[in-house]
Amino acid sequence: MDLRKLKTLIDLVSESNVSELEITEAEGKVRIVKGGGSIIQHYTQAVSAAPVVSMPAPVPSSEPVSAAAAAPAQTGHTVKSPMVGTFYRSASPGGKSFVEVGDAVKEGETLCIIEAMKILNEIESDKTGTVRRILADNGQAVEYGQPLFIIE
Repeated sequence: MDLRKLKTLIDLVSESNVSELEITEAEGKVRIVKGGGSIIQHYTQAVSAAPVVSMPAPVPSSEPVSAAAAAPAQTGHTVKSPMVGTFYRSASPGGKSFVEVGDAVKEGETLCIIEAMKILNEIESDKTGTVRRILADNGQAVEYGQPLFIIE
């Protein structure tokens, strides 16, 4: 999808009474959701004209492992951050969290938002199950591949 077309769609949603817009094309699918004065974009496939940032693989460090990192391995499915950004548990400050520990979630259900470059990206569950642990704190910076949730 052309970047100009994407910007036009975002502008149309923000200036209209439309709260959600989803478009599927050969190159991918884009979903734009308006809520609380901000626009949330969720890409389910790569959009050809959108800038792609490639992160280098982490280099193993010889530094001692912190106590949190040395915790026993988690059982269950780990949902990892697909990008670098700021982790938010709710759509707005003081708002209700998308999920809590013990909540049953379905595949495709929103777990959190990660803000990257002033764009709010919904992170969806890729597995049906129960949230056993939330591994990131609200407002915390997260890295690509960082575990965010444990779902069993």
